[in-house]
Amino acid sequence: MEHISHFKDSGFKVNDIQLFHGLAPQEISAIQRTLDSCQIVSVQAGEIVIDSNSSGACLYVILEGTLAQASNVAKRQLESASIQYFAGECVGEISVLNEETSVATIAAVSESKLLLIDAACMWKMIDESNGVARNLLRLLSFRIRATNAQLRNRQKVGEFYRQLSMVDGLTGLHNRSWLNTQLPGLIEHAHATQTELSIIMVDLDHFKKFNDLHGHIAGDEALQAAAKVINNGLRPSDFAARYGGEEMLIILPNTSRESALAVAERLCERIRNAIIFPDKEKSLPHITASLGLASLRADQDGLSLIACADAALYRAKERGRDQVAL
Repeated sequence: MEHISHFKDSGFKVNDIQLFHGLAPQEISAIQRTLDSCQIVSVQAGEIVIDSNSSGACLYVILEGTLAQASNVAKRQLESASIQYFAGECVGEISVLNEETSVATIAAVSESKLLLIDAACMWKMIDESNGVARNLLRLLSFRIRATNAQLRNRQKVGEFYRQLSMVDGLTGLHNRSWLNTQLPGLIEHAHATQTELSIIMVDLDHFKKFNDLHGHIAGDEALQAAAKVINNGLRPSDFAARYGGEEMLIILPNTSRESALAVAERLCERIRNAIIFPDKEKSLPHITASLGLASLRADQDGLSLIACADAALYRAKERGRDQVAL
């Protein structure tokens, strides 16, 4: 920072500063006398004004230019920062009030002129003017609301990406991470409420041969077609996840063995009739699936339940595939 003048010699007026808006004439006169000896400094674009790792009880009033909160002082990041401060605004009020380290790093977006008001001068003005105290409270209230809004937005973004991380990119079904996280809770709830729960393990038949014959792009389309059939065939309360490769797992809460069997047989038929290539000029390779069904027993955990469904799946394969086994 380069000292260029004092406030009394700068040509700036007290009314240029938001913190002193709406004050009585006698309050303005008292503040003018206090500010006359305060320094005005010049900072260059990218220069750090307040460092979050260092203390310094001082209020910085922006007379010209723009400042911004930043984790990086790169010019592009400063210009796109979500929190910026413009001429007439101030920063550093928290460090003045509690003489603690600043909670954020503030840097100059462009070449700026700043009025430096140290803690002693700031407290003097607060003591002498109810208007300054009132405006400072309004500023702090606004900053708190803005910070809370930013935190809520970050939580929403964080939740969005958390949900995104639980979705399989190819099929749009839940992924294995989601399954590992959610299945134990669903089973625990079923045990606690003594309600039924069934799962269906789905495996596309001869999928390696399908890929070798039609190519991996067609293989991806087959997986997507099967996933779409499964999604469209479930209730809103049911869940489907890609278990791995061409295997998918369906969770049916509050569903008996008999009802789950009806669901599995319906899905088996729909997968058999699914169209992979909508282009009528191409041959239409069809896919089939083997499905293994298991229903939750008392004191059974997720791994055991999946093992039962997997064993049923292999029985379906041994019996000729394209069918459901218990």
